Amino acid sequence: MCGIVGYLGNRNATPIILEGIKRLEYRGYDSSGLAIIDGNKNLKIFKESGKIVELERALPGPDETYGTIGIAHTRWATHGEPTKINAHPHTDSQKRIALVHNGIIENYQLLRKKLEEEGHSFESETDTEILVHLIEHFCLEEVSLTDAVRQACKLVEGTFGIAVINRDNPNEMIAARRGSPLILGIGNDEFFVTSDVSAIIIHTKRVIYLQDNEIVTIHRDGFEITNLENERIDAKISEVDWDVSSIEKGNFKHFMLKEIFEQPISVQNAFRGRLMEKLSTVRLGGLMMNGNELKKIKKIQIIGCGTSWHAALIGKHIIESRARIPVEVEYASEYRYKNPIIPENTLVFVISQSGETADTLAALREAQARGATVMGITNTVGSTIARESDAGVYIHAGAEIGVASTKAFTSQVTVLTLLAILLGRMNHLSPTYGATFIKELRSIPGKIEKILEMNDLIREIAESIKDYTNALYLGRGVNFPVALEGALKLKEISYIHAEGYPAAEMKHGPIALIDENMPVIAIALKDAIYDKIISNLQEVKARNGKIITIATEGDKVVKKFSEHVIYIPETMHILQPLLSVIPLQLLSYHVADLKGLDVDKPRNLAKSVTVE
Repeated sequence: MCGIVGYLGNRNATPIILEGIKRLEYRGYDSSGLAIIDGNKNLKIFKESGKIVELERALPGPDETYGTIGIAHTRWATHGEPTKINAHPHTDSQKRIALVHNGIIENYQLLRKKLEEEGHSFESETDTEILVHLIEHFCLEEVSLTDAVRQACKLVEGTFGIAVINRDNPNEMIAARRGSPLILGIGNDEFFVTSDVSAIIIHTKRVIYLQDNEIVTIHRDGFEITNLENERIDAKISEVDWDVSSIEKGNFKHFMLKEIFEQPISVQNAFRGRLMEKLSTVRLGGLMMNGNELKKIKKIQIIGCGTSWHAALIGKHIIESRARIPVEVEYASEYRYKNPIIPENTLVFVISQSGETADTLAALREAQARGATVMGITNTVGSTIARESDAGVYIHAGAEIGVASTKAFTSQVTVLTLLAILLGRMNHLSPTYGATFIKELRSIPGKIEKILEMNDLIREIAESIKDYTNALYLGRGVNFPVALEGALKLKEISYIHAEGYPAAEMKHGPIALIDENMPVIAIALKDAIYDKIISNLQEVKARNGKIITIATEGDKVVKKFSEHVIYIPETMHILQPLLSVIPLQLLSYHVADLKGLDVDKPRNLAKSVTVE
């Protein structure tokens, strides 16, 4: 949610920060704006509601927007409607200081009341404007902007990632964070501030991931990082290990389609270097636990939101069936409010693509506060979850730009599968089965490629359901969470109401919905309960339901009651989700595209949910 880009250097800041926030459009936003300080120390603010193109249209000529220091922002409304006046940047009373902010100031009403009593007046409905006025309150002649920011941050309750500039000093930018990601980019005689490295990767790969309650003061010849107690911080400079091609669409119409087609590589990257064929097991060095420690695990809790929660449900099935360790899956948003029970020898995993999901981060901290060892499973190096977890595993999916997650989901499932093999081999899983498991896992990327070859067929099937307003997704066993994920994808990007159910639960209520206007997408693969789901689908067909079936290659039975069949390669039962989800991703994509919708930036959604 929201995006920040700042620049201080020798070039014109406006095109740099404008291009930067364009690269953050995928995060979700409803307005945008920028501020620059020109050569005459004039602070110029430009902002508009709607898409960034509206901001571009409102900008005057290049002579009026030239400045070598500037900040820009994309806003996702929390406090106040998505209007021009509520858009960032916000300024203080004297129009000297400009600020952009990600996060939520929880005590803003109390702060606003105190500031109003001192004579401050406010233009917007936002909590952010209170913060810039608070900085103004402390920014006296003898107080530096950094110290004013520090004092203001101490009074704030909530989360923030901020960038601040002052027209009186066009050679300085201040940035600070607590609970909302912020990154310092280091170029050649120039510096960048951003909430997402993808905004600046075209300019530099050298970055510092700011940690909570850290403040960076940037000058034209260097920077200094301190904390809220004014203690100096020696931060590590990291090198981003991917390049701009990772965040370009290439020949694909949308990022989502590109990322669906990247899954043969992303799944392979998730297990690359981790398979140990000679020992019929895997290596997950990031867990930082030896064999004796792993053998003591008696229970696992996996915590996530949305698509990550669905991946966790699949992980539960695989770990319980192969490692024989009980697993609980929890919604991160509910976890810390339920007084969770964490028995001794319980290992907690938190899953988040971005590593910045606010609810998941809060759950991580709650579990740690109760004495649990918490492992992170994330895609983002340097993210808050990666740093605050006791240890963990990266999924190595590469940059995922589309709001509706695809390749991160299959990479998460792959890592959870590796965990099941590792724990299983330490318990009762035989070397023979372990070897078979690993061999079949290696074959999955090639089988995904075979499914992707059916893209045109799946688009034709999508044409047949794009005008419906409801859909049901059915699965059983390990494929029930895949049905949930398929329904979520359709909801997210096509705005068609869809629900996932265990197929046998149809007769306990949902079957009342079945008629000729209710398409049913079913996962009916050859496994131990294949006959059961066939029986469930026959019940749907008897009530005139239109069935689209994901079936195993060579299965002729499903043709008898299916309007359409999408055949996928055979694999061992426990790995089926890595294949069965691919046609569901493509189906959702094509339905949304055929409806003319903005696939990569669905309404009301954001890629990284960094507020509760």
